[in-house]
Amino acid sequence: MFGIYNNGNSRITRNHITGAVVGVGLTVAAYYLYKKNQNKVDSFLKSQGIKIKRTDAVDYESMDLETLVETKEYLEDLIAEKELTEEAPVVCDGECGTAKVEE
Repeated sequence: MFGIYNNGNSRITRNHITGAVVGVGLTVAAYYLYKKNQNKVDSFLKSQGIKIKRTDAVDYESMDLETLVETKEYLEDLIAEKELTEEAPVVCDGECGTAKVEE
């Protein structure tokens, strides 16, 4: 019906377009419902052992002690990992053929 061909063999039909529109609509509806009930969903998932990383601003003042300690430990692990993966700077000692690693 639409007359769009792929390599001369296949046509995109009304069913393909309908499926794409329905899929996008369901995705938008699911996202809306999640955002509307985000705190409930996230707390349920957390109680099931699934941790959700949030990208919005964190209010450290309202966190309980356990969550603050977990956040602190996570940040300390990230810092230690970055310190281990960074290379020491190389400095030329006057002769460019030999280089020293600065500590």
